[in-house]
Amino acid sequence: MAREQNLDLVEIAPGAVPPVCRIIDYSKFKYEHKKKQKELKAKAHKTEVKEIRFGPNTDDHDFEFKLKHAINFLKEGDKVKAYVHFVGRTIVFKERGEMLLLRFAQALEEYAKVEQLPKLEGKRMFLFLAPKAVKK
Repeated sequence: MAREQNLDLVEIAPGAVPPVCRIIDYSKFKYEHKKKQKELKAKAHKTEVKEIRFGPNTDDHDFEFKLKHAINFLKEGDKVKAYVHFVGRTIVFKERGEMLLLRFAQALEEYAKVEQLPKLEGKRMFLFLAPKAVKK
């Protein structure tokens, strides 16, 4: 029957008794399957890590501005890596940088959960935040 219609005989369920077969155009079937897989992949959200940089002497206005950006990133489902960069002698103000990052984490408490508390690595102190729930 498949040869008469110029189609392929495809075995669907070989374990069934009797085995289940179908008469289809196999190349068209493969094409549509590949197309569906590509569509699913395109719809999947890729999590990115967005960085927000502070200085140890960051002012309140700058803090609020960066806070708004972080909220937008978290709402989109991205992770946020906030860090304080100590330049030159500002490394003396480690406590100030840690307080700034903790204040940042506390301000984002309803949008994100803390993945890693402030940690000093070289001249940078990092804080990682992950979104609580993706809202679109």
